[in-house]
Amino acid sequence: MSRFWMALVAALALMGSARADDVADFYKGKQITIVLGYGPGGGYDIYARLVAQHFGKYVPGNPSVVVQNMPGAGSLRAANYIYTSAPKNGLFIGSFGRDIPLMAVLGHNSAVQFDPAKFTWLGSPSTYADDAYLLWSRDDAPVKSIAEAQKKGGPPLVVGATGEGSTDNDVTVLLTEVLGLNVKLVAGYPDSPSISIAMERKELDAHFLGLSATNGERPQWLKPGSGFHVILQFARRTRLPQFPDAPTARELATNDRGLALIDLAEMPYTLSRPFVAPPGLPEDRARALQKAFMDLHKDAQYLADAAKLKIDISPIGGLDAAALVDRLSKAPPEILDHMRKLHAESKG
Repeated sequence: MSRFWMALVAALALMGSARADDVADFYKGKQITIVLGYGPGGGYDIYARLVAQHFGKYVPGNPSVVVQNMPGAGSLRAANYIYTSAPKNGLFIGSFGRDIPLMAVLGHNSAVQFDPAKFTWLGSPSTYADDAYLLWSRDDAPVKSIAEAQKKGGPPLVVGATGEGSTDNDVTVLLTEVLGLNVKLVAGYPDSPSISIAMERKELDAHFLGLSATNGERPQWLKPGSGFHVILQFARRTRLPQFPDAPTARELATNDRGLALIDLAEMPYTLSRPFVAPPGLPEDRARALQKAFMDLHKDAQYLADAAKLKIDISPIGGLDAAALVDRLSKAPPEILDHMRKLHAESKG
């Protein structure tokens, strides 16, 4: 190698080392805040607190990490805050509902204040590889199966949800249309645990809750004789063996348009628990956070803690997350239009 190239390689190495030192110097002794769009105790909160427990050791300078719950509007409040108000210095990270990027792509909610493509995407701990979004029902509810919920003229299935843009709300709206369900949607609960409590008080018949979230929030529902059972599986191409009698939404789709709508709605589950930083971060800090997020998912203690919580760990990184958001925006226009129509009707 010539002296010129040797000098160039050495200079580049010194520059890279200097940038790493700059990042470490910035984070040393500081605190990273994860702004979470939901209240304590639910599935998103479980993931956020697990990430917070281990994330700092992989960020240069080893900052401390805390979770700040900021519930509201199905986590839209937190998404708006991270994009518009949070300092763009690498000390604030956001986590919000998996359907929030799709909400922005659809453009049907005037409260959205962000472009999902411009977030600094860190990724998601789960791509839902061994998870499912489950429609739980009370054993003593008037409607005891998805087949009964498809019958016209009978009592409606009373389903609880948080708010527009949240997964539980929007999946219920979609499946009511696509599968012809007789549903009464009761939205406006502050978080998932509140809906579970309402079900246990018999104020509601049913509630969508992911398997990981059930393991963390309501593990007793998984036991025989609990008084609760699963009647439908969403975000699954095949049934989980644990629930052989509960069909997937895809199985029940009756035409290509319905299947395409389900496919669009299930796409965000690859970003099951999204983590982002604000747009416009210093490039070296953005790269450091993205690398730390993926390195975290190789940590033996992190994985052991996740296994104790019985939550799915199948991570996706920042670049792949951004590519998925791009795919959402490029879905067939007629399918996006139909989804917009469904959401408009649900508000009416």
